[in-house]
Amino acid sequence: MCAVTVASLITFCLAQAFPVVQLQANGMTSEATLFGAVRSLWTGDMRLVAMMVFCSSILFPLIELVACAYVLIPLCVGKRPPHFNGIVRVVQHVRPWGMVEVFMLGVLVTIVKMVSIAQVIPGTGLFAFAALTVMLGILAATDLGGLWEAVDKTGLRRTGGVRWARQSCARAAPDELSPEQNTGSTAHITAKQAGLIACHTCGLLQTRIGHQPHQCCLRCKSALHERRPDSVMRTCSLLLAAALAYIPANLLPIMHASSLGRSEDDTILSGVAYFWTSGDWPLAAIIFIASVLVPMLKLAVLTLQTVAAIRGSTWQPLERARLHRVVERVGRWSMLDVFVVALTVTLVHFGSFAVITAGPGALAFGAVVILTMLASHQFDPRLIWDNTHAERRVVRDDE
Repeated sequence: MCAVTVASLITFCLAQAFPVVQLQANGMTSEATLFGAVRSLWTGDMRLVAMMVFCSSILFPLIELVACAYVLIPLCVGKRPPHFNGIVRVVQHVRPWGMVEVFMLGVLVTIVKMVSIAQVIPGTGLFAFAALTVMLGILAATDLGGLWEAVDKTGLRRTGGVRWARQSCARAAPDELSPEQNTGSTAHITAKQAGLIACHTCGLLQTRIGHQPHQCCLRCKSALHERRPDSVMRTCSLLLAAALAYIPANLLPIMHASSLGRSEDDTILSGVAYFWTSGDWPLAAIIFIASVLVPMLKLAVLTLQTVAAIRGSTWQPLERARLHRVVERVGRWSMLDVFVVALTVTLVHFGSFAVITAGPGALAFGAVVILTMLASHQFDPRLIWDNTHAERRVVRDDE
């Protein structure tokens, strides 16, 4: 993991330093770098969109890589870095917001789109981003909770007295449980029912102290909550804002093109129709799924989760938990259109011959992506299982 992190840092610098793609048309040449795309959006009065692209493709991946290197290099030589807990928490917070792989897909879509109007030359930065995408995928597959376990096993922790909960809920005998917990040999006992609480940061399972209102994790010192405070209320608020932003995101133009005195506005759906009528139906399907279908499914699934949590529903808890994990994993891919707009604005800038600028739909669409991702992170999936135990007890009593 340390070797991959160092290699990723070097590749990240190369990807930023060299052009991703070059465009040649009528003797004029333009090139696009990632930072150049951010600058084009900023100077084009789309500063919020520029900040979205900058944070998701430059700032957050860089913070993750630097923080991982800061932690892993000392651990490789048997030392515990200062502020270990806080740095690993930073990595966990910024990791979901780094979208280099989505940017890479946006580059490929932009290349296919530009081939019909100009000569496209892949740059050194394109190959660097391809390698960086692979390495970041390897790092994303690594469980950060293992860092705390590695520190514990090597005896590098400064704080002592870390206690693990030894109770095995899955194997607890019925006669060892309280009357509220004794629901039959086939019932599942949750951590809350067993008096345990898990840390969301490091994954440590520990005993819940009832008389301590603000309990902290014994290992990483993060705040512990049986259920995330105001989870449903925050999720509903973010969902409502995302639903309101989804309407202008599809109706307003996402790009404005000017060529030889003619102007044309493109929306998300018109872009899908363009690729479909041009014969590039695989790209049309990708854009439709990422930019239209995925946001709709996220809104529908999160609405289902919040309504079920408010009503205390016990309907299909396992399937709902799987849906929540799917929503968290696919949410970032909706940023595809925003990256395509950023690259296209940077590449097609040939004075009076052809100019493309970002439209207000890009801002609305970026807001939908961010709001739905925040909503999925605010929803506490443990709420799905709170009432399943009560339903089993009622069925047993009836029998």
